[in-house]
Amino acid sequence: MKRIALIMVVMLLAASCCLAAENAKDKDKDGWVSLFDGKSLKGWKVGENADSFSVQDGAIVANGPCAHLFYNGPVEDHNFKNFEFKADVMTTPGSNSGLYFHTKYQESSWPLQGFEAQVNTSHADPKRTASLYEVVDVLKVPVKDNEWFTQEIIVRGKRIVVKVNGQKLVDYTEPDDIKPVRRGFDRRLTSGTFAIQAHDPKSKVFFKNIMVKPLDD
Repeated sequence: MKRIALIMVVMLLAASCCLAAENAKDKDKDGWVSLFDGKSLKGWKVGENADSFSVQDGAIVANGPCAHLFYNGPVEDHNFKNFEFKADVMTTPGSNSGLYFHTKYQESSWPLQGFEAQVNTSHADPKRTASLYEVVDVLKVPVKDNEWFTQEIIVRGKRIVVKVNGQKLVDYTEPDDIKPVRRGFDRRLTSGTFAIQAHDPKSKVFFKNIMVKPLDD
């Protein structure tokens, strides 16, 4: 019995070392790690309306009924606290989407935990790209439809910064006396994973070069 237990411990340690080595191998010299292989949805998980996500020409396409694609891969065991995140994004006219962080997997509906960095150039919703949805609203359109741009999210401690093409559009510090639950949504800095939103069948948005740089706590 002790021999079996010892073998299991050795196997777990070996698996842990292999995972750590794999993560280290995937990092570039500046510490960035890719979350998307450009070919498949490996490492990502979606529940209801899974057909709302596909991969075309090296990009994730969000187009269809409401659904959310959650990162579920090995990097940081898909649980991020402090980080720099970036993705190249392209909207099409009338489209809405979002990049969630500090969230967790849900089978359906809008994620109840975490924040959404809005992706919206010309949808009817006036909250535009880079808005920290229902926390800090950006009302001026920073980019154009049908053009690729880079959206960045930086979280360190109680501070969230959202940039588009290097321009800082949101700089939010969570207050100590925050009342996090708003209409059932928990907008609070904790930790969690990332998710991409498919908003509705008329919205079509593209995402590629999805990267994260974990930061020390």
